[in-house]
Amino acid sequence: MLDTSVRLLRLLALLPARASWSGPELADRLGVTTRTVRNDVERLRLLGYQVLSAPGVAGGYRLGAGSALPPLLLDDDEATAVALSLRAATGGTVAGAEEAALRALTKLDAVLPARLRTRADALRTAVVSVPAGGPTVDPQVLADVATAVRDLTGLRLEYRTHDGRTDVRAVEPHRLVHVGRRWYLLGFDTGRDDWRTFRVDRLRLRTPGGPRFVPREVPGGDAVAHVLRGVGSVVWEHPARVRLHAPAAAMAARLTPAAGVLTDDGPDACVLETGGSSLANLAGFLLSLEVELTVLDPPALRETFARAGERAARASGAVRAGEEAVETATTFPSKKGQSLPS
Repeated sequence: MLDTSVRLLRLLALLPARASWSGPELADRLGVTTRTVRNDVERLRLLGYQVLSAPGVAGGYRLGAGSALPPLLLDDDEATAVALSLRAATGGTVAGAEEAALRALTKLDAVLPARLRTRADALRTAVVSVPAGGPTVDPQVLADVATAVRDLTGLRLEYRTHDGRTDVRAVEPHRLVHVGRRWYLLGFDTGRDDWRTFRVDRLRLRTPGGPRFVPREVPGGDAVAHVLRGVGSVVWEHPARVRLHAPAAAMAARLTPAAGVLTDDGPDACVLETGGSSLANLAGFLLSLEVELTVLDPPALRETFARAGERAARASGAVRAGEEAVETATTFPSKKGQSLPS
């Protein structure tokens, strides 16, 4: 039979692994009787762990949340993942999280076994992250918004718009979406009777919040795509729609969510809604995808491609200096019955 202290640690490692354990299951794993399991559960409770239990055939034990965070038991992969995540958080976009992450990382490094510390150090040394920059958000605001999303509780908030005005809004929060360097809240604005996307760094919550609500269906069913479309119309100085002659699944594996919104357009094509700071940069980005494409909108992007093609022909020597490239009539039709954005 295992020593009591060793057995308690084994029991602590088992309890979070499943939603619920029966007494006989735990007894079998630990090699003890169900009576010993009951006694060990009582010992854990005396140590401050909230172990919940329910009698009967369908009953069992599960580890609940206590008033204070108890020590955590992590396997090798979990400990490495936590160490890397904490390192990434030291350069994040949540105000104050950098210092807290560094404190937690220091504590974790102090107790990591040598083999895991070597692995984590190797990964941290090899991986370099681009500093997030941009505005930071209050972690308490993120937590309060996330709680409202979970509990289906309305929010009353003051929101500073892009032109500096401050409006009071009543919002049914749906999802928090992290795009690039910013956090966004997607919610239904009851005062405007429509869906809206709010930058979290520009909002301040009022108390008390709003009443509970029945969740609505997001237009299109995809919260991330909805936010990207709304954010793109503001962030991208030159929005565009192009048809990529490649399956959506293949392009999704190559593009980050911040690159735009992909929509299926048959088995061998997809439509990308994207944009850029200039048409020239946008054309360069699209050409870097190395797939055949058709410009759907705007017409100015077609002209940019045409000029880039002429420069490319001269650069390659296909057209000598002073000569004119032969212009070909190239059309960029949209799908039959498909309307282009105004």
